Amino acid sequence: MIVLETEQLILRELTMEDLDAWHMILSDKETMQYYPKPFDIEKTRSWITWNLDNYQKYGFGLWAVLLRETGQFIGDCGITMQMIHEKLLPEIGYHIDKRFWKKGYATQAARACLAWAFVHTEFDEIYSYQKSTNLPSRRVAEKMGITLREEYADSVNIKTSVYAITRERFQRNILIQTRHY
Repeated sequence: MIVLETEQLILRELTMEDLDAWHMILSDKETMQYYPKPFDIEKTRSWITWNLDNYQKYGFGLWAVLLRETGQFIGDCGITMQMIHEKLLPEIGYHIDKRFWKKGYATQAARACLAWAFVHTEFDEIYSYQKSTNLPSRRVAEKMGITLREEYADSVNIKTSVYAITRERFQRNILIQTRHY
């Protein structure tokens, strides 16, 4: 089921039919350099299952990102509920096939998901968090207008960077961008 469309991308729910294409991405060492290790096939399968469960439980999750022009599967992007400082909070996440890095796809998909979240949920704030050394993800967050809120030590990432944007700030940014046209 298609959830979102942008100028260059289609975002739809993940399915088990995505397993092979998704595993090719998540098993790549470079793509998964900010994770403890690349995913094996079972971890990839559980990732899809986790998102299928999220769709049922919350009405959202990470969605498959496809190139509009070719339909090629290039990653995922969406909103998930994550534990951040021992609180369950909505987090925007994204993973793009390394062959498609530096083309703006992560930012384009993430902006669309951020707008979707503020239209379709009651959340007053959306977060983005990552290992502090994950500069590409931090740049995507900043390009969306999400600002660094804090950094803290943790057992998984050593140091985690937490970005956030409020509904009010998001709406103000949209208004400012609209005035420039």
